[in-house]
Order: sequence, then structure tokens, then C-alpha cells
Amino acid sequence: MPAAAGAALVVLPLVALLARVEWTDLPSLLTSESARSALRLSLRTAAVSTVLCIVLGVPMAFVLARARFPGQALLRALVLLPLVLPPVVGGIALLATFGRRGLLGESLDVLGVQVAFSTTAVVLAQTFVALPFLVISLEGSLRTAGRRYEVVAATLGARPTTVLRRVSIPLVLPGLLSGAVLAFARALGEFGATITFAGSLQGVTRTLPLEIYLQRETDPDAAVALSLLLVVAAVAVIALVRGRGSSL
Repeated sequence: MPAAAGAALVVLPLVALLARVEWTDLPSLLTSESARSALRLSLRTAAVSTVLCIVLGVPMAFVLARARFPGQALLRALVLLPLVLPPVVGGIALLATFGRRGLLGESLDVLGVQVAFSTTAVVLAQTFVALPFLVISLEGSLRTAGRRYEVVAATLGARPTTVLRRVSIPLVLPGLLSGAVLAFARALGEFGATITFAGSLQGVTRTLPLEIYLQRETDPDAAVALSLLLVVAAVAVIALVRGRGSSL
């Protein structure tokens, strides 16, 4: 019975969402100018954020999984902090860093570079909340794989970069891909940090979750249709992750 109640808690809201969809009006609701603009912006910024997560997260995961140094546990806790931190708090922290009066934003503003309330701010907000998903996924894969193959390659004379490129990365590639997919999904659904740090300017910072929030007050049918679109994207992400997990 508790298992059935838990399943109902997850499934019933999705069923209710499907029941609210105006299927005859769905194409027009999803192809409106505001919806298409928000969808394009969300896909573009989520893709860029995922690339940043890979570029920054892969070295971080290797350091956390392979290196040993004082303060490592604290560093891991700080890296994973956005997982439990309310997104709006992350947005305020980013604003305090890159805002016009922020820690770095004031110097950037002197140079004519404004980060807050721009598309760049959307990418930074998404990267901030999505990065831990890739790091924790890849670090777990690295710890599971162990170091024996890397040690063997090193003893055979392979350079560290060769070991990384020919042994380490291929060995944990499924974990890396799963982490990248999860990071993309988290970036695609990001709301709190984005609206706090980037605002809601159509075509510039108004991503799909922000469009849903705004449409909820003015056009509930459009909000339901766009919510269904995000649900479909989430299901696709879960299918990709599960498919790669079952192939290991």
C-alpha cells in the first residue's frame, strides 16, 4: 500500500496534466511566437551549458576521484552544494558575483561587459545548477572503474595525456554521457536561478520554464501545453539514461 500510494503521488499529477491538455489547440499553442522563442532559447542555452559542464566538470570529477589532498571533502561538498541549495539562492549568489555591483561584475562593467540579465546570465545560471549532476555521475563511474587499467598503461610507457585519452575517458564514457544528459535536462528545466539572475526578457532570457510561469496567469491552456512539452523532454532524458545504464 505505501508503494502504491507513492506511485499514485507521482503518476496522478501527470495524468491530471494530460487530462487538462486541449489536444485540438495543442499545435497552435506550441507554435506561438512566444513559445517558439522560449523553446529555441532553452535548447540553445541548455546545449551551451552542457558543453560548459563537460569542459569544467570532467577535470573536477577526475580530481575528486583520483587525487588526494587536504580539504578534498570540503571541496566535494561545495561542488555538490547546488544539488541541495534552493535555485533562487544560487541566483542571488550569481548576482552578487556578476551583477553590476558584484564581486566581479563591477570590474566587468568598467570594461563594458554586462553579464547579469543577459543570455550569458542564463547560461551561467544553468551551468551552476547542472554542473554537480555531471560531476557526481562521472566521479561515481571513475571510482567504480578503479585505476588498474590506467596503472598498466602508465607502466607500459604511456604518457598521462595518452592514458587519459585512450584509457580513462573511454572506460567511463557511459557515465560521462549519462551525466551530460542529466546536466542538459537540469539546465533545460532551470527556473529559480535564471529568473533571479537573468530576469525574463523575451528572446533574451525568457526560457521555457519562465514562459510557462508567465502563461499560467494569462493563458492556462498554453501553460499546460508547454508543461507537457517539458514532460516529454524529461521522459526522453530518462529513457536515454536508463538505456545507457542497462547497456553497461
